[in-house]
Amino acid sequence: MAGQKKLPERMCLGCQQMRIKRDLIRIVRSPEGEFSVDLTGKKSGRGAYICNNKDCFNKAVKERRFEKSFKSMIDAKIYEELRAGLFKENE
Repeated sequence: MAGQKKLPERMCLGCQQMRIKRDLIRIVRSPEGEFSVDLTGKKSGRGAYICNNKDCFNKAVKERRFEKSFKSMIDAKIYEELRAGLFKENE
């Protein structure tokens, strides 16, 4: 009798809730320093996870949680690019 397989969980940077990994969106900083939205979850680089809603994204930006997670300063232009990449699918 096999037990049920455990699903990987990650914490959202905005609401700080643990959620199933596939329900979150990954933001990745590549080894070259480029930031992008990783919908596949397989790009190489340092990743951070965020819920798919604007409130969580705005809270994470306001409280500088992306900068803490990536251990580097992030320009406002990069935030705008990430916001456009995240929420173009929802509109």
